[in-house]
Amino acid sequence: MTESFISELQPKRGKFITFEGGEGGGKSTNIQFAKDYLAEQGIDLLLTREPGGTPLAEEIRGLLLANREESVDEMTELLLVFAARAQHLNQVILPALEKGQWVLCDRFTDATYAYQGAGRGLSIHGIQTLESLVQRELRPDLTLLFDLDVNIGAERARGRGALDRFENQEMAFFERVRDMYLKRSVSESYYRIIDAGRSLPEVQESVKACLQTCLFDKNRQ
Repeated sequence: MTESFISELQPKRGKFITFEGGEGGGKSTNIQFAKDYLAEQGIDLLLTREPGGTPLAEEIRGLLLANREESVDEMTELLLVFAARAQHLNQVILPALEKGQWVLCDRFTDATYAYQGAGRGLSIHGIQTLESLVQRELRPDLTLLFDLDVNIGAERARGRGALDRFENQEMAFFERVRDMYLKRSVSESYYRIIDAGRSLPEVQESVKACLQTCLFDKNRQ
């Protein structure tokens, strides 16, 4: 059996698509919409989230989100985020991509730059170092940023029920988070901005248009 024939039998690497944005931007609703739309196109995919995605990483998520009397050191928070990410990547994301599955992930490392970098004021260089250590060369093929005025986002989040430790931050924190996301949308070519202040049908049409670009790239392979 020739080497070229063997390579044809091996599945193409799957697409890695992440969903980002501040609180109340509609990521959870729209990642489910994206999952259903891609499934209709015959795409084999996996839906997951960060922090989380494995039993151990979900335990770390619980530690990160829980409201507590003890102050959580910013560096502790950052290291917990990357600990969960390392487990998630090696147990779930990378194996799925290697099998040819598409992976849809609710938040990824761009959220770390926004929340721990801009929000907490931690070193961007430090985050870049951990990113390279944990992810190596892996970056998203596509990131959909659901951009929304932080006041509207906070109102939506409050309407969902009790707030977690991140949702309880002051408004200035969320402004810094949004600013970092928008800065990264300029510097990172894999970003596409979705105006999350529009009606849900309009937002989903934009999501569909972005996903169709990935589908076109797949069909050209």
